[in-house]
Amino acid sequence: MNQEANASTVNDCSLNFGNLCIDEDNNSGGIAVQGGLIEIPQCSDQNPARNILSPGLCHTNFEIKHGISPSIIVIGGGFAGIAAARALHDAKFQVTVLESRDRIGGRVHTDYSFGFPVDMGASWLQGASNKNPLSPLIGRLQLKLYRTSGDDSVLYDHDLERYALFDMDGNQVANDLVSKVSVIFESILEETDLVRDIISRDMTISRAISLVFERRPDLRLDGLAHKILQWCLSRMEGWFAADANTISLESWHDEELLPGGHCIMVEGYLPVIRKLAKDLDIQLGHRVTKVAREENQVTVTVEDGRTFLTDAAIVAVPLGVLKSGRIQFEPRLPDWKEEAMNDLGIGIENKIVLLFSEVFWPNVEFLGVVAETCYLCSYFLNLHKATGHPVLVYMPAGQLARDIEKIYDTVGRPHDLYKKLRIPVEYLFFAGEATSFEFSGSAHGAYSSGLKAADDCRMLFREKYGEFDLYNPAIVGEETVGLLITRK
Repeated sequence: MNQEANASTVNDCSLNFGNLCIDEDNNSGGIAVQGGLIEIPQCSDQNPARNILSPGLCHTNFEIKHGISPSIIVIGGGFAGIAAARALHDAKFQVTVLESRDRIGGRVHTDYSFGFPVDMGASWLQGASNKNPLSPLIGRLQLKLYRTSGDDSVLYDHDLERYALFDMDGNQVANDLVSKVSVIFESILEETDLVRDIISRDMTISRAISLVFERRPDLRLDGLAHKILQWCLSRMEGWFAADANTISLESWHDEELLPGGHCIMVEGYLPVIRKLAKDLDIQLGHRVTKVAREENQVTVTVEDGRTFLTDAAIVAVPLGVLKSGRIQFEPRLPDWKEEAMNDLGIGIENKIVLLFSEVFWPNVEFLGVVAETCYLCSYFLNLHKATGHPVLVYMPAGQLARDIEKIYDTVGRPHDLYKKLRIPVEYLFFAGEATSFEFSGSAHGAYSSGLKAADDCRMLFREKYGEFDLYNPAIVGEETVGLLITRK
């Protein structure tokens, strides 16, 4: 499903394909045999010692009280998994990250095919301020950021004056008409709030807008104005990476937005991932197929049949992997946990990166094409503004993205499902942007969920063994450095 950094040439431009959707090939992964992780030999008649564990590696209550810290397997080497591993490693736990791919980062993937960094997955710091948990790390690394929007950008991702819109014939749409339609669109959305208050049951935003037009026919538009309205709705779909006929009216505006606007990571997210992963035990090319909870321990099995024992595990794989059932949990996870996995949806937004020989478009952050339907509308990020390279990034979302990738995905739902997905089950902890209600679908949401899972794990062992000083995370003595934000 995920075509990573495949480059080809079409006329005078080169293309890279990538996506932001859940990658169902990105199963959990990985296994490592270090510290307290114990490999259980393959079961066979010639191996009667299958369940004999090396006492030098096995963690018991007695050994922990004598200073050997617990072992933790982190399943998944994306942002959440690496963040969790970093926090536990710094707290003196024995940690191994198990990643199925041949690289770390998950849906954070910086590609260098064109000779310069382009993020094929997450690329924005959403909320460029000290309120963002990633800001201190990015500041210390002195990574360059390029601001593309102000604080109030929700539906469009960005401020309208930073756009240039065109019709299907290539004619630029007048900015004053775009501004007028955008005000009408805001009015329509305000009217959907009234619909939500009148009708007690949830519905899609698409259905709610239809009811608004029945109540307020004066808000209907035609001609070019209608096409601009469709483009505004397509940007809402892009924000949620889902179609309007799947976005929940009840919860679409519950997302918490951090102050500071949105900034492109000019040098990509890879330096951040590498910094977090430094000196961690990370095993690539290991695909986890089963996670078994036993008394005071967790057994993890990988694709080639090897089985390992650990004190606890953090499951930090994408929601799509959990929904696919490719990881078997024994015993089965509680019904409320499985229901949360099944009921939460998955959005999709693809990226197609186009490298041209020269810039021929207006000097704005974003280009858009208006059309009769949302499906036909287009949205391009102008990377030339941020990087100096003649690059446009086409970002289709929802049904169009599914048609491009020939896959099917759905969207997300209410608050309590995120909570249920995050809640630990005995010695199993869960992380990933899908467990973050406030910041789902964002890099900082994945990062903070990893820190939360690590903290839950740490607190469990502190309470269990009563050694409240042993597992405090290390205090990093680096002072806060401001973000390097530019705007051309």
